[in-house]
Amino acid sequence: MFNGDYERVKKILNTYYQSFMKKTYREENEESDFLMNVYGITPELKRENRQYWGRELGMLWQRIVVDLAEHHCDDFQPAVKCGEDEPCDLVIGQDAIDTKYRVGSGDSGTLKKFKQYGRYLIENKYRPVFLIVRQDNLPAAITAAEKGGWTVYTGKDTIDYIRRKIGVNIVEFLSQYGDEFLIDK
Repeated sequence: MFNGDYERVKKILNTYYQSFMKKTYREENEESDFLMNVYGITPELKRENRQYWGRELGMLWQRIVVDLAEHHCDDFQPAVKCGEDEPCDLVIGQDAIDTKYRVGSGDSGTLKKFKQYGRYLIENKYRPVFLIVRQDNLPAAITAAEKGGWTVYTGKDTIDYIRRKIGVNIVEFLSQYGDEFLIDK
């Protein structure tokens, strides 16, 4: 090779090799959640098209939270606007709430928006709050959100927040539908 290319490239390859060897892959998540249960969506079915189910369950979550807050909270306000963007889905009191089913993206654009929106909301006297259904979120994304000023609730903490702020136990509430919406009857 030319002038030590082999050794220099070998060092680069080794650096990534060491990183790849340290990378741990979690086993497939076999957990259901209260939104999946309404429709009888199994972890296996969700894995067939994660992006589709994540997007649809995320929109469902947003619509349910906004609807319940609008009808139960005297201090409800619709989403805050930041130009063409909406850095949150709704406001209850001073809490500017963005609902998420799961945060799985760690791309720099997403993380940058978390920080940007958090600052914007704080500057406008809001407390940025993420209400996330799942607990199997990307840790880097959660950290970026917290560094951006967001208070992050996941799993049971999200359920408890909804109960305190809106007055609804969301898990019990959704369980009343029984098998009415099972997609695989």
